[in-house]
Amino acid sequence: MDEEIVQELIINAFEARTKSYCKYSGFAVGAALLTDEDKIFRGCNVENASYGATICAERCAVLKAVSEGSTSFKAIAIVGGPKNAAELTDYAYPCGMCRQVLSEFEGPDMTVIVAKSIDDRKIFTLAQLLPEAFSSESLS
Repeated sequence: MDEEIVQELIINAFEARTKSYCKYSGFAVGAALLTDEDKIFRGCNVENASYGATICAERCAVLKAVSEGSTSFKAIAIVGGPKNAAELTDYAYPCGMCRQVLSEFEGPDMTVIVAKSIDDRKIFTLAQLLPEAFSSESLS
């Protein structure tokens, strides 16, 4: 993936993180999802007192994209850590539910970027993070 695009996605994920509603965990997450049409959708985690109703940043971005008619994605960047941290000290990987949702809309080659900063990041394919995914092909 082009370095400029990777950086743009990470910057957008950090911007999305500032909108996080993490009243209970204090762990703010931002995501930036790149569609096949090169449009970026941002998402942040939105917590709820009923923890099961909480939505992750990655799913927030996917739902925003789908609600606007985009259902095919190239990449997603994810950043997260304590809300008031001056800098991130660890990577925030997508949870299992988010990995499954991403696999619904994109194949195993989708790029997943986890970052602590623009320069400190790891890049995976979705297949590396969700091997042997259950997909629509599993139902055939």
